[in-house]
Formats: sequence, structure tokens, C-alpha cells
Amino acid sequence: MRTITIANRDGETFEVNSKRPILETLRDQGVDLPFGCKYGGCITCAAKLISGKVDQNRQVALNNRQINDGYIILCVARPLTDITIEIGVESHGNLYRNPFLDPLKPHELKADIATPKEV
Repeated sequence: MRTITIANRDGETFEVNSKRPILETLRDQGVDLPFGCKYGGCITCAAKLISGKVDQNRQVALNNRQINDGYIILCVARPLTDITIEIGVESHGNLYRNPFLDPLKPHELKADIATPKEV
């Protein structure tokens, strides 16, 4: 069992099974969270990881910048330690960005999406 603290919900805490996805265990305890695909392919259930570690190897929706900014996909993430997260749209300050005004650099993309042209 692990403890999840939701920082932007008055520090509310939940005991969860570390072998199940965070989305499932929180929803089972009455936390209303948005979700879409439930397999890590969209970012509907994205949250901001404030502290702790998760295993989210099954997610395919986040790029390197989003991962480095601390975003996790709740439908596939499993807590490896006690964690603190922020949920909801107020946690998404750096999740999205306009690709025309601020395009991703090659190192921010997943390796299989784009590679820089050789000169």
C-alpha cells in the first residue's frame, strides 16, 4: 500500500494499492477524475507529480518535455513510493503549449517521433 496526497485538494490523502493504476484506486475511493482511453494513449487523466516516484512505462501520450516537467498519466501510473500530485486543469500549467509559437526542440520529442535532419 502507498499513500497518495492530492496537494491541490486540501492535502487530502488516500491509501492505494501500488499494483493498480492510480486512476482506478482513486476513483474507487470517490475521487472524481477525468479519463479517456484508460491505456495511456491520451492525456485526459494527466496529473502533476509533485513528489515521489511512479512507474508509468505503459504511457505513450507524453513527450519528453512533459515527463521532465513532472506530468504523469494516472490511468497507467502505479506509485513506487508515497506520492504527492496535483489533479485537474489547474495542474496543467505547462502540460500544453502552442506548437506554432513555441515548437518542441528535437530533444523534447520521443526518439521514434522525430529525428533531426543530418546536415
